[in-house]
This record gives sequence, C-alpha cells and structure tokens, in this order.
Amino acid sequence: MVKDDCIFCKLAHGEIPSTTIYEDESFRVYFDIAPATKGHCLIIPKEHYADIFEIDPKTAGKLFELATAVAKGLKKVLGCDGMNIMQNNGSIAGQTVFHFHLHLIPRYEGDGIDFHYAHSEANMEELAQIAKEIRANI
Repeated sequence: MVKDDCIFCKLAHGEIPSTTIYEDESFRVYFDIAPATKGHCLIIPKEHYADIFEIDPKTAGKLFELATAVAKGLKKVLGCDGMNIMQNNGSIAGQTVFHFHLHLIPRYEGDGIDFHYAHSEANMEELAQIAKEIRANI
C-alpha cells in the first residue's frame, strides 16, 4: 500500500527529489536533507508501514540487511568513527513522520551529538514478570 498523503511514500517512489544512495524494488536509501552529521541517511520501505508495529518481519529483516551494507559503505567512504542506527515509533518516542524509516547517522569524534539518557535501577522481580508476559505474547 502507498498513501497519497505520506511524504515518505512520495520520496520512496521518486515523486519528491532526493539524493538517492541506493534503490531497489522494496527500498530507497537517501541522504537526509537536514542531517545530524555528514552522511546521515534514511532507509525507507516503498510499501507504507506506519511503524515497527505494522512492518512484517521479512521486510524488517531485509531492511536491516540493507542497513548493514549501507553502514559499511558510509564508514569506508566517510571514515566515520562510529554509527548510530535510530528508529522511532510513536509521537512519544520522537516519531514525526509516520512511515517506518531507519536513520543511519555516522558519528565523528567531537561532533557534539549526545544521544544518552538517564538510567534507573531495575526491579528484578517486576522484570521477571514482564518477561513472562511478553514471552506469552510473542
């Protein structure tokens, strides 16, 4: 399915110009027009999935295979020191475009970006119960 009102569907199908790194029948990889760092790119499926809760496992697997290849290419060409792979789901998690997409953000020593978060202490009994319930729902 493709949504007429989805900007990423339009990007995926070439209706909006982009600097494309890679494209096949299922995905488009292109540079972000508002990059966090040099080489920041996005991988988007051509099929519309709002988020991780909608994407099927086979497509997700192919996407991550592609992400591995693109990340290696970025590292080889740009000489970055590391890589953040980011994917947000839902407004509360920072998702602003509701078409599944994966960010590859090359990292460079001294680039000034900080993706750290505060850590809290886990309740082991609560985690065990939650794990049991999740296992029952996989």
